[in-house]
Amino acid sequence: MLEIMTAIFATQIEIDSSGVAWLAGTNVKVVEVVLDKLAHGWSPEEIHFQHPHLSLAQIHGALTYYYENQSALDAQMARTQQESMALAMKASDPALQQRLSDLKRAR
Repeated sequence: MLEIMTAIFATQIEIDSSGVAWLAGTNVKVVEVVLDKLAHGWSPEEIHFQHPHLSLAQIHGALTYYYENQSALDAQMARTQQESMALAMKASDPALQQRLSDLKRAR
């Protein structure tokens, strides 16, 4: 006869007061692990090789959290990227930006 057991797993994710997901006990955001996967195509093992201070369990936990909350995290990453681009444009030299735009159009 097959016996069914229930397992309880400790979460590797903490949510701060701003709603940002972090790997528990670290200063690494879930989106940082996700961006390594999305931007570089890294496997969990490669992420672990690149960030040996993170356990494979933490990395898999971050990826699990991402896939369970993908639309919200994708929207958060898109907002962050837009905010970064807006700040970069404000901080840049307008004359230089114009020259670069002119050079780009001349190609």
